[in-house]
Formats: sequence, structure tokens, C-alpha cells
Amino acid sequence: CSKSSWLTQTRHWLATLLESARAQARTNGSLVIWRPMPQGFRFEGLPQGVKMPGQWLQTAVTVQPATPVVLGPEPLIPRQTITLSLPDGNSPPLQLVTDGLRPFKVQSLQGSRP
Repeated sequence: CSKSSWLTQTRHWLATLLESARAQARTNGSLVIWRPMPQGFRFEGLPQGVKMPGQWLQTAVTVQPATPVVLGPEPLIPRQTITLSLPDGNSPPLQLVTDGLRPFKVQSLQGSRP
């Protein structure tokens, strides 16, 4: 699988993880944060029995901005844009976006930027 298609798969996988954590936050009324880390990422605030991955599927991924993303507990979260890219720079960056109400979705960088 090419690096570009791998990054596309990673983007969809991460969107699913973010929405799952967001649902947990709302269900449990707890503050859940997704925090990018140098070697992966971490979900903070999930209930003890909920296990989420903390590493990328294969290769390290660069996240911009490298700041925490609040996923709840409120139904309306701040507008978020997460840009994923591979460190080698050979694949175009890909984005995940939410307007704060709707689920995270995949967006092309050729589209309008928030």
C-alpha cells in the first residue's frame, strides 16, 4: 500500500477513534482530551475500562497543530482542524475537521481552510 493511501487509511481510523472518545465523553459526562505526543497520541479522561490505541498504525505521523483536542462532555465542542502528514514530506497532508457539532470528517486541503 502506498504511503498516500496509508495516510488516508490513518485519517479515517483516527476520525473513528476521535468520535468514539467523543461518545464516551458525552455518555459519561467527563472531559476527554486527545493529546498528540512525539511518538503517538494519548486519550485522557476516558473511563478506566475503555482502552484506546496510543500509537499510529505503522509509521510516525506529524500532527498540526500539536495541541490537545477537547472531545467533550458537551455536545458542542470547539471547531477543530487536525492536519496529518508523514515526516518524509512525499505525501500530501490530509485533514480531519469538525464544526464542533457534527462528527469529524475527512477534508481535502484543496478546499477552503477554516
